[in-house]
Amino acid sequence: MIRQIAITITDKTELLQRFVDVCSRVASFCNSKSLNQGVCIHSPIIKLGIQDHLYLSNNLLSLYGKCFGVEHARQFFDEMSSRDVISWTAILSAYVKDEKHDEALDMFDLMILSGSFPNAFTFSIVLRSCSALGEFSLGKRIHASSIKHGFESNQILCSSLIGFYSKLNSSDEACKLFSYLDKGDIVSWTAVISSSVQAGKWSQALRLYMDMIESDVSPNEFTFVKLLAASGSLSLNHGKLVHAHMIVLGIEINLVVKTALFDMYARNRRVEDALTISKLTPEYDVLLWTAIISALAQNFKFKEAVTAFEEMEISGILANKITYLSMLIASTSVMSLDLGKQIHSRVIKTGLECDVPLGNALVDMYMKCSLSVEDGLRVFRGIVSPNIISWTSLIAGFSEHGLQQDSFNSFMEMRAAGEQPNSFTLSIILRACSATKSLNQTLKLHGFIIKTNADHDLVVGNALVDAYAGSGQVDDAWRVVRDMKQRDAITYTTLASRFNQMGCHEFALNVVGHMFNNDVEIDGFSLSCFFSAAASLGRTEMGKQLHCYSVKSGLGSWISVSNSLVDLYGKFGLLDDARRAFAEITEPDVVSWNGLISGLAANVLFTCSHGGLVDLGVQYFYSMREMHDVQPQLDHYVCLVDLLGRAGRLEEAMDALETMPFKPDVLIYRTLLAACRVHKNMALGEQVARLGLELTPSDPAFYVQLANLYENCGRPDLSEKTRLLIKDRESNNIMHA
Repeated sequence: MIRQIAITITDKTELLQRFVDVCSRVASFCNSKSLNQGVCIHSPIIKLGIQDHLYLSNNLLSLYGKCFGVEHARQFFDEMSSRDVISWTAILSAYVKDEKHDEALDMFDLMILSGSFPNAFTFSIVLRSCSALGEFSLGKRIHASSIKHGFESNQILCSSLIGFYSKLNSSDEACKLFSYLDKGDIVSWTAVISSSVQAGKWSQALRLYMDMIESDVSPNEFTFVKLLAASGSLSLNHGKLVHAHMIVLGIEINLVVKTALFDMYARNRRVEDALTISKLTPEYDVLLWTAIISALAQNFKFKEAVTAFEEMEISGILANKITYLSMLIASTSVMSLDLGKQIHSRVIKTGLECDVPLGNALVDMYMKCSLSVEDGLRVFRGIVSPNIISWTSLIAGFSEHGLQQDSFNSFMEMRAAGEQPNSFTLSIILRACSATKSLNQTLKLHGFIIKTNADHDLVVGNALVDAYAGSGQVDDAWRVVRDMKQRDAITYTTLASRFNQMGCHEFALNVVGHMFNNDVEIDGFSLSCFFSAAASLGRTEMGKQLHCYSVKSGLGSWISVSNSLVDLYGKFGLLDDARRAFAEITEPDVVSWNGLISGLAANVLFTCSHGGLVDLGVQYFYSMREMHDVQPQLDHYVCLVDLLGRAGRLEEAMDALETMPFKPDVLIYRTLLAACRVHKNMALGEQVARLGLELTPSDPAFYVQLANLYENCGRPDLSEKTRLLIKDRESNNIMHA
């Protein structure tokens, strides 16, 4: 083409001008399309000596930055004999595109020193670096400088400023800035809506959208992506309204919009609707596939999540680390070690094994799914810079495998490595203290918690309560509760549960009053604990009151509450009520059935006990396991001890108590002690009383029963001493209160 021009045109000046025009069009076109072929004109430009042509140079500079990176662009920039604001803006854009934001700001300083004045585009680009680096003060100075240069009404710069303030958590400033505009365009409206969404002000984002419509500014696909994020966080109805408006306005469902729609429905637990949305167009990318896999896993559709992962691989789309994280969560949820290992192998093949979040997920998966801790420990050791989540996963894994000492050692290693525990780490290590009943470790940790001001955290406070109560330190547990600035249902459920385990059922029921006094609502878990305490104490009236509360509060639909009701009425001997409570359970589980069967069996034993049919009762007891494959529960053993005790077969009763597969509770000791009193067996009675008092040293019932035993056995002197002990304890309690 150039040769033909040379033949037809003899004037060299005209020839050169025509060549410059052709090169300018080529450079401009390639620059706008980011076509790297455009740099082919660089060489003839140099040969013909027109490299000082500023328009050509600026286009080539921008092209180098877009297609070959900032290094080549900077080399070209340094060779330019003259530069203007467009040149500086182009090289700044190249630095920002390569995410070299520190260098971009240094280059901006050089621009100012050179005497070149920035334009609105320059300021917009520099603001992106300020956002990326969190340079709030510098960004505000840029804002002030832009006003000084008269760009305060520029739509592009205004949108960049709104984006800058919203990314640095100043959405109010972004909205104020937007309000100064006479009439925003689609870019600025979308920017301010995005600012509200990012700040979690979803209702405000939707109100802004309504103002936008009233201002006759038509939204585009990017506006709706932000609106779907806002509406999905509010409610399904809001999301549906936004979706309907998209349809009315004829917004094209491209891949980005489809992914946003999918996410909105998935977040509102409408997985089937979300999957329908995903099939509206044939386009898929890794973001959409990952959203699909994550939504299925979060809704416990683990088999479907694996199928979706396989479909993604078949389609040739490579998974990213978020995809693998979702799959590892699914593996852990279904306790599938094989699936977890397969995902691990893919992580290694794709070179992501050094990624810390993936390493953390792998540690968690192996610790929960493997029978040993070796695989999880191996992955942990492969993490170059383990963070607090890495250490916490390791500590939790050791604790779950019963290796509490390894948990303690890892906790110390973590602190030695300079990593400070968070509330979850502290709750995990306190759980290990509770499991080992290590009061010494609990006291050390409590001191550390106070020293680091972590005792104000509710999660840590609840874990401390459990650690002390689990170690039998009831007074210390209550002291922690009193010192807590905030308490919740977990605080009191922990106490009630531990009291039940220790056989202190009266104390467990007393927790109800504390919850009401502190305006803490009873939930299904705490209510189940109170039912258990009432059942163990035989407090029929209290049990019925709790039942009424469960109905009024709507907690009766909880399966744990329903199961506790079946157990409660079964222990009270109210079998019709037990059957009725069972019949109201929509989907009875194994606990429901066991509760009903145990209640029926216990009442057979109770009837035998009170009817004097001792041998028949013993026969029924052993037939539960041998003939009906029903494992006797603690309350059955209480009935058996009562049955044998009433018949005077005290040694057999004691043998049954010592050989049962449960830790004895207070009730079973009280039952046997009552039998010893009736049959005047002082030696065995003293032994039983001692064992019972080891469980609950402050329980006056044992002292009363022991005094009555001494009285029946002709030892009024010992009876009197025992009653004096009761009075002394009551006096001390009054003074302590």
